[in-house]
Amino acid sequence: MARKLFGTDGIRGRANTYPVNPEIALKLGKAVGKHFKAIGGFGQRVVIGKDTRLSGYMLENALTSGLVSMGMDVFLVGPVPTPAVAHLTKSLACIAGFMITASHNPYTDNGIKIFNADGFKLNDAAEEEIEGYIFDGDLQPSDEDAPKLGQARRIEDARGRYIEFAKSAIRSENIRDMKIVLDCANGASYLLGPWIFCELGAKVIKMAASPDGLNINENCGAMHPQMMARKVVETGADIGIAFDGDADRVIFSDENGHLINGDRVLAMLALDFKKSGRLAKDTLVVTSMSNLGLHQAMHAAGIKVETTDVGDRYVIERMLEKKYNLGGEESGHVIVLDYATTGDGIITALSVMNLMKRTGKKISQLADCMREFPKRLEGVYVREKKPLDELPIVNAHVKECRSSLGDNGRVIIRYSGTEMKMRLLVEASDSNLVDTWTDRIVSAIRQEIGA
Repeated sequence: MARKLFGTDGIRGRANTYPVNPEIALKLGKAVGKHFKAIGGFGQRVVIGKDTRLSGYMLENALTSGLVSMGMDVFLVGPVPTPAVAHLTKSLACIAGFMITASHNPYTDNGIKIFNADGFKLNDAAEEEIEGYIFDGDLQPSDEDAPKLGQARRIEDARGRYIEFAKSAIRSENIRDMKIVLDCANGASYLLGPWIFCELGAKVIKMAASPDGLNINENCGAMHPQMMARKVVETGADIGIAFDGDADRVIFSDENGHLINGDRVLAMLALDFKKSGRLAKDTLVVTSMSNLGLHQAMHAAGIKVETTDVGDRYVIERMLEKKYNLGGEESGHVIVLDYATTGDGIITALSVMNLMKRTGKKISQLADCMREFPKRLEGVYVREKKPLDELPIVNAHVKECRSSLGDNGRVIIRYSGTEMKMRLLVEASDSNLVDTWTDRIVSAIRQEIGA
């Protein structure tokens, strides 16, 4: 049994198997209770939200039992977006928040993300301590503490609290006369998303807003935005918005059905922030996966770019460390620390629509703010995650690719933090070069460690 539970974004895996099973969820609740008991004692409160996966009920009950057994009071808020849990953790004066979700993964997977009292994801040290309690610690309460059980209760107005919070990010400015196609991925935003945009006056055409526990992310949402883009053209909408399963990221379509990823959203927001003097230290934070064209556009506008490892938590850590306020990922995570403590697809969408209204520009005009280098991103299933320096065939191809592309391209290779996959990004000024090198390196990966 592996002793490592937390990956780059909480605990994640196939539902009802290790480590995403009720046994681990129960121990996790007890371990987190023990971890935070040292900070605040008994009677501390936590909040638990979830997306729409059927397995969420199983994990919610087990996690709640573990927490209550350690004297923690639990607020259950049901299906809400991940950023709603982050917000509610802070606004309800909780010591921790839990989101039961596997984000963009299929319904067969699930996971648990944990937030601290300030609404930020736990750091590595806290995760390691919790893992230590699970594998090595005594999770039984002491004789003195054993009678002190917590309580669990459902909070009926939690959704309303988040609705008002999200609208406040644009000062509840109306977005009347805007027609939007809203793809909720049959996930956590299926109820709150349409409400928020309707309350601000938009005409909403809903897609994938009928979850059944099994259809989350199934041919819909941010992972499959093509249907949303086609619907925009069919209905003459101004913009298309597609969330992932837990709504912490978003992909857009312009009025012509062209998809707009996180890099272009970051670029348009950074330029707007810079113009209005709101971009902290004139700096944008991105990951190593962001397009070279974004770097070029920011440089031309006098905006500095800082690059982190892949994962929104690393972006946020850099932003907090250096007091920046805008960052994100090409995948659609956009973090505006002025408003939220994590990626928030709904607030990002509201910010983009507000920008459209203030400038009188179409989303296609705003997105035309950077050149995008051709690239391919491949995920190759592997049977093991050997250190990269122990893969001579793969390394030889990667080295040759980097030498060939020089300053006009790049190659990034890494293991997925949540799946048994090797992730490969090849980017160059010529799409033929991208395809040639991607195919060669993928073939090498499969030869050495392919599943």
